Amino acid sequence: MKDFLLKKVRLSTYFWLFFLVFLILSFTLPEYKFDSGSLALFSVNSFLYGFYISPILGAQKARIDALHQTVRSEATALFDLVLGLKKLTAQTRNHLQALVVSYMQSKIKDKSISGGEKDYEELITYCVDYKGDEKDEIQGVLSSLVKNQQNRTNYSMQMGNKIFTNEWHITAILFSITLGFILTIDIPHNYLMRAVKALLCTGLTMLIVNLIKLNSLTHKKANQMWSPLQKLIATNFYRID
Repeated sequence: MKDFLLKKVRLSTYFWLFFLVFLILSFTLPEYKFDSGSLALFSVNSFLYGFYISPILGAQKARIDALHQTVRSEATALFDLVLGLKKLTAQTRNHLQALVVSYMQSKIKDKSISGGEKDYEELITYCVDYKGDEKDEIQGVLSSLVKNQQNRTNYSMQMGNKIFTNEWHITAILFSITLGFILTIDIPHNYLMRAVKALLCTGLTMLIVNLIKLNSLTHKKANQMWSPLQKLIATNFYRID
């Protein structure tokens, strides 16, 4: 259910759903006239919320950009590796290419720190244990796999660069207080102001939804980072995106 809500439900759907919910709440929740002290507290909390969430959002966007670059760099390395297999006999070349494809498919499917780890180990093990007549060429393949390990290390580091639990706690506290103030503050009783209140609450909530999708790599921007590997598989290493 969680995966469905994060991967399948579009942000525009969330926007209208939240807007409808907050519009209803703006008409039904009791309202209060806050004194100057309460309003000052609201102002401080709102400032802290914006000040705290902005760098976290920026860091997650930068993380996805880094993952884009790393995946593309690895796709280029694998593309060069497979091109170099043309020196080998058909049987050896096809076997190695099948192992490379299996590794890429596992990585795309798993999308975790250890994605494709087992398949990559099979590639290296095959090259290390190879005893045939093309040992020199296989050593070149092994060298390419070792060089590509830097891309895999960068990938693992960025995949693990998620928002910490304490950061989620602080964000949730500041968000809840800000939302509570906006929903219960006394405003003129007309449809325009109710709509403005609902839109403001929706905007604040959409920031959290965006942050969750960026952190879990289910955002549209994150899904596009796999296109270089997908293009290699789809074109049988004739084209890289």
